[in-house]
Amino acid sequence: MENKVLTPEDKLIGLGYFIKPIRPAVGNYVSVVRTGNLLFTAGQGVDEYHGKLGQDLTIEEGYEASRLSMLNLINVLKNELGELSKVKRIVKILGFVNCTDDFTDQPKVMNGASDLLVDVFGEKGRHARSAVGMAQLPNNTAIEIEMIVEIED
Repeated sequence: MENKVLTPEDKLIGLGYFIKPIRPAVGNYVSVVRTGNLLFTAGQGVDEYHGKLGQDLTIEEGYEASRLSMLNLINVLKNELGELSKVKRIVKILGFVNCTDDFTDQPKVMNGASDLLVDVFGEKGRHARSAVGMAQLPNNTAIEIEMIVEIED
C-alpha cells in the first residue's frame, strides 16, 4: 500500500477547515502583493470575534481568533497561488491584538496562528513573529495578522 503525501490542503481538511473565498478589501488596497519570490499580505482580521482581549475576550478566544485570522490568510495564499504546495517558507507573521492597556499575553494569543501554520506546512510553517497590542482595530476585530511568504519560483 502506498503512503500518500498529504498536501497542505489535505491537512487543512483533516483539521476541519476548508478553503473559502477571500474576504473583500474594505479600502483601496489588494489582499496580496507579489514581488520576486515573496508574497506580502494585507492584514486579515476575523468576523467571528470582536472586542478587547483582557476585557471582552479570553486568551483562549483570542487563540481561536488568531487561528481563524490565519485561515483567512491561507485562503489569500490559495487564491494567489492555486496550490499551497508552492509555499517554500512562511518567513514572518505580524499579529496585532486588540487589547486592554494592561494585557500582556499577546504571544499566547498569536500561538493560535503559529500553531496552525506548523500544522498545515510543517517545518516550512516555522516563522519569525511579532505580537503587539493595539488600542483598537478596524470594526473592533479581536485580531489582525499579516505575513510574508517565500514561494517556489
